[in-house]
Amino acid sequence: MRMRPTLSWTSAEEPPPGTTDLEPVVDALRGGGVLVLSGAGISTESGIPDYRGEGGSLSRHTPMTYQDFTADAGARRRYWARSHLGWRTFGRARPNAGHLAVAAFERQGLLSGAITQNVDGLHQAAGSTGAVDLHGRLDRVVCLSCGDRSPRRDLARRLEEANEGFAPVAAAMNPDGDADLTDEQVGDFTVAPCAVCGGILKPDVVFFGEAVPPQRVEHCRALVREAGTLLVLGSSLTVMSGLRFVRQAADAGTPVLIVNRDPTRGDRHAVARVALPLGPALTTVAGRLGVPLPDGATSGPA
Repeated sequence: MRMRPTLSWTSAEEPPPGTTDLEPVVDALRGGGVLVLSGAGISTESGIPDYRGEGGSLSRHTPMTYQDFTADAGARRRYWARSHLGWRTFGRARPNAGHLAVAAFERQGLLSGAITQNVDGLHQAAGSTGAVDLHGRLDRVVCLSCGDRSPRRDLARRLEEANEGFAPVAAAMNPDGDADLTDEQVGDFTVAPCAVCGGILKPDVVFFGEAVPPQRVEHCRALVREAGTLLVLGSSLTVMSGLRFVRQAADAGTPVLIVNRDPTRGDRHAVARVALPLGPALTTVAGRLGVPLPDGATSGPA
């Protein structure tokens, strides 16, 4: 399966209107067997911007593609300089009320599973144990030559040592963990090679244009087949790697519910789209279901 580098979409027809009625979500969770599919919108309240919402990063930033990263040493230098700076913020992000609610629903046995398109690891940090990281994790790096995987914190330390004093002021941070820097700010940033073989290091995430591992895709397809309801949280569903699961569910007659403030590419497949902010919406749902949330589970960056 290959991610299409689709950065935007335009509906050929008038999208169905959104609603503020949470009862379909409450009813689905009460019945159990709900599969969550989350996107960047669930992490915005943790201070991580999304791609396509209001003020989304695609208005100023084109994500790195696999082809550019592997073919161009200059592109890798720019990526690692920007990612190294962004990691200082990205790596400190903490779960928000939306992540905590999903973890609480899992603990109560209301979910059949979760798939996230995000690379931030915040579902797991909130306590979710079964979330599938469809696009990988930014807190790991992989060598493209020998396949060795290692913690991002180890690379961060090596990059600090190799680029002493590197502290430009970034214009903004992006959902993929890098920061907006000019070429002048990147300068002669030193890229660290693999500590095992000296090969090229890449974050252990799926870039635009890169293939998602087939076994991971099949696992997600199996989760969709087994689900009673597919609940999409905070995704525009622009990228086919997420949209295909919505289409699969709809084709099988499995109800699809979407909680996303803006219209999505999957709206016509959904029973309803709830146009509310995720943290408050899921906190309200938890309250109606009597699902306890951790003390201090409020919306907003930690």
